[in-house]
Amino acid sequence: MNISLKKLCVLAVGAAVLFAGCSKKPKRPDPSATVLGPTAGGTVNPLDVNAPVDASAAGLEQRDPNIIEDANSIRGMFEPVYFDFDKSDIKQAERAKLQKAADYMKQHPEQRILLEGHCDWRGTAEYNLGLGDRRANAAKRYLSSLAPAERIETLSKGSLDAAQNGDDAAMAKDRRVDIVILKAPGAAGAALAQPGM
Repeated sequence: MNISLKKLCVLAVGAAVLFAGCSKKPKRPDPSATVLGPTAGGTVNPLDVNAPVDASAAGLEQRDPNIIEDANSIRGMFEPVYFDFDKSDIKQAERAKLQKAADYMKQHPEQRILLEGHCDWRGTAEYNLGLGDRRANAAKRYLSSLAPAERIETLSKGSLDAAQNGDDAAMAKDRRVDIVILKAPGAAGAALAQPGM
């Protein structure tokens, strides 16, 4: 019984110390005395926080939300070049996209272009890698007639990024060559080595 009495005393003393330390709540300041208060001249209006920002007035450059830029490359600046099923020839309607890439290369001689060949999900992985390579090289041959070939590289992704069991619309989007800008002369190896590219 003596041990129980000691434990009870220790608990009582601990509770008294705990409650004695928490007896006062801090006093909140008057809102009018704060920096954002109504009379302090604050410029932030909480109702305007979700209002759209005028980028031109703020001096910001508007950018297409589909453009993805990292340290080595810029993706999405050019539309992909699309191909027919099991074909690697550049259609007449798709040539203007490569012309835009050539014009960009003339304006930015420090940058290179990577042409990534893609396929839809049908076919073996090996066949699709070969077809993606043929598509990328067909785009390179056409682009080389418009811009320096030494600044153009190719890569076949085959069906790695294709929608598995996709419908006709998804498969049509998978049969393409993506035009990727490589920012630095040595960026090609770094961009190719990055996972998920």
